[in-house]
Amino acid sequence: MNPLLQFEKWFNQEKKMSDLKLPAACCLSTIGLNGYPNSRFVSLKEVSNDSFIITGPLNSKKGVEIENNPKASLSFWWTSTERQIRIQGDVSKISRPNAVLYFEQRNRDSQIVSTVFEQGKQVESIKHLRKAFEEQKEILQNKAIHCPENWGGIYIKPVRIEFMEFKKSRLHERTLYELANNEWKMTILQP
Repeated sequence: MNPLLQFEKWFNQEKKMSDLKLPAACCLSTIGLNGYPNSRFVSLKEVSNDSFIITGPLNSKKGVEIENNPKASLSFWWTSTERQIRIQGDVSKISRPNAVLYFEQRNRDSQIVSTVFEQGKQVESIKHLRKAFEEQKEILQNKAIHCPENWGGIYIKPVRIEFMEFKKSRLHERTLYELANNEWKMTILQP
């Protein structure tokens, strides 16, 4: 069985049952430049080309870390279905045309934020941040907002996916899929 199909099935079940505002929220972990893991929450855009797609500024801390070590993990925790999915994979960049398409799908305020700010960089104050945003919003008014050159996305092509379904009995069901010789090998893990 292809575990990406299992992921899609579980994800669709969670979206139907959940009232979460962001059901696609997941924890992206990279290897920091200091050698320590670095985690943050991001939004899964879609699963395509047997990969998980995440977008954002490529000159951010996560972008620099991925450029330095193109491996990452994703963790999903879904409360409605009481399921967890952990993914490890190799990272590559999405094409520029695809990045532009994803950028155009963002709401206008998110597009403005991406053109004004450098994610993760120090700022004088929140007041300064708001002022810069409002000024840019006024300048752009009804103009098209173009995708910044530093904005893009990544594919995370999984090599390992673990599904865990929590049970009241504490006999949680854990299934691990590992990619070997272009085939998925499935094993059952103890809770």
